Amino acid sequence: MHVILKTLVLGAAVSAVGVATAQETAQTPVQATRAAGFGPNETSLPANTEVAVTLNAEVNSKRVKQGQNFDVSVARDVTLGNFVVIPRGTKGVGQVTYRTGKGAFGKSAKMEIEIRSLNLGGRTIPISGKFRQEGSGNTGATVATAVAVGVFSAFVTGKSAVFEQGRELKCFTVEALPVTLPAS
Repeated sequence: MHVILKTLVLGAAVSAVGVATAQETAQTPVQATRAAGFGPNETSLPANTEVAVTLNAEVNSKRVKQGQNFDVSVARDVTLGNFVVIPRGTKGVGQVTYRTGKGAFGKSAKMEIEIRSLNLGGRTIPISGKFRQEGSGNTGATVATAVAVGVFSAFVTGKSAVFEQGRELKCFTVEALPVTLPAS
């Protein structure tokens, strides 16, 4: 019995030390070291960092062609810690990558766009974002017209695909962006 009591007391003491060590470890900050290849004020904005952009003008399937570029702007500052790396308002470029026009019998237009890059102080920063938009179809109107007047249903068309001016789109950086931070 005396041996069992000593074992329990010893076990409790070891557990208390383990709990104290775990609590101390959780509260002690980890010491970071500078990554190889970086100077004292250099770091990088990681690849796949979210960048919200807005369309500077409407992109409408009725007025654009496949391969045509359009302008975008960064919607919110992109930060690294307390530092702004890509400021709000930075200009960028997107491109229409696929487009069909609206058609007869209520067929709606379809369009795909990609956001390609930002221009940051004369430097091109590749970003990626792919988006698809379809116009709303007029199938109901086509069926009603076909029942009512037959052949004239071919003149009922679908709607254009439209990305509205100011629409916010979520994109991502393609590669890590080297950054020099101000000296502290």
